[in-house]
Amino acid sequence: MARDTTDFRPIESKDELVSYISLGCKPKDEWRIGTEHEKFPFYVDGNSPVPYGGDKGIRALLEGMQRVLGWEPIIDAGHIIGLVEPTGQGAISLEPGGQFELSGAPVETLHQTCRESNAHLAQLREIADPLGIRFLGLGGSPKWTLAETPRMPKSRYDIMTAYMPKVGTQGLDMMYRTCTIQVNLDFSSETDMRRKMQTSLKLQPLATALFASSPFTEGKPNGLQSWRGDIWRDTDNARSGIKQFFLSPDFGFADYVEWALDVPMYFLIRDDRYFDATHVTFRQFMNGALKDEIPDGLPTMGDWANHLSTLFPDVRLKRFLEMRGADGGPWRRICALPAFWVGLLYDDAALDAAEELTRDWTFEEIIQMRDAVPTEGLSTTLRNGTLREVAREVLEISRAGLVARGRKNREGYDETGFLAPLEEVVARGTTSAEEMINAYNTRWGGSIEPAFLEYAY
Repeated sequence: MARDTTDFRPIESKDELVSYISLGCKPKDEWRIGTEHEKFPFYVDGNSPVPYGGDKGIRALLEGMQRVLGWEPIIDAGHIIGLVEPTGQGAISLEPGGQFELSGAPVETLHQTCRESNAHLAQLREIADPLGIRFLGLGGSPKWTLAETPRMPKSRYDIMTAYMPKVGTQGLDMMYRTCTIQVNLDFSSETDMRRKMQTSLKLQPLATALFASSPFTEGKPNGLQSWRGDIWRDTDNARSGIKQFFLSPDFGFADYVEWALDVPMYFLIRDDRYFDATHVTFRQFMNGALKDEIPDGLPTMGDWANHLSTLFPDVRLKRFLEMRGADGGPWRRICALPAFWVGLLYDDAALDAAEELTRDWTFEEIIQMRDAVPTEGLSTTLRNGTLREVAREVLEISRAGLVARGRKNREGYDETGFLAPLEEVVARGTTSAEEMINAYNTRWGGSIEPAFLEYAY
């Protein structure tokens, strides 16, 4: 999320919370693709982390990007912590450890997504190269300890940093040492939302396997293919993962709201100041728990929007659906992730096929896959086969969906080419993480330093 919301309309009833989400329903011709991608900044000299301050730090990088783009700065307690395009068509933000994120504009085609990513990376290099900074496209920070990792001056992250160790063992690693690629996709109705959310929840473990690229921690193999995927297994389970009721046949907006109401809050913003609200749920907040504790401590629609942004299920429901299962990766993966999901979810026949394929998968089977994938990747078993076999079938469905969309570029190519990195993974039978481990044990000579060359933007 680029910046937190300040919308001071008071909340009068729970129905308004449901209506807020349902306003995301759009006719199919208005569906868009919003892609987000994070990457780790590092100094080329020594492959060392980039702090916020200084003449060659993250702040200087943001200020340089502001000059190039003309975007509006996002200021938090006097610090520039992001940029936003003036009409809301995209934003740049910082994750807690300095991970640099582009939240792309909502676009119509994957060709536009890739042009946007190319332009962003080119602009970033223009500013970063003179500072001696490059960017690493992996799912987990491969070298630096938590203590060596910089911390960004962002108020919500101060609150989360204090809270995370109370609710899980890996929350700080999630915040400071992971990167992801995500895509935000639309729905036309509550029924369409349910179908897309349930199908994509079942397939998130597959996405984690296909994009697995975080096999190193603190300079050594960590025994995992997706360290990031493992981290999410114990970050803050009250607000994360897959809840069984998400898969119920009558799941709807009101069910998600009821769940969200009972998840602890992170913060409230009043007069540009952040207040810690981790000790109350949103339901307690609505019942007056903070009215005497925090100035203007009665709930607003801005508070609700911010709360929804602090829930971390594998597929997040806001006024769109956010696919959250993939590790970060190199440039081709930035386009492959939205291609995978758009192919599956934006074509009626493809969604029918994906829904049918996963229809009888049980909650227990999905959790077992989610637990196994960080270690086993595409070798994870499902019934009498492996996820590699499932991946082949799912990619065929996605490819057919992209063909049916028929969105071609100027050269006459459709969107199916963006699936190539994933089709290569399935064809060779090894994930990026396994390829990296093989390189580490052979041509990298037991060092992770070459990753900073081979996986850099």
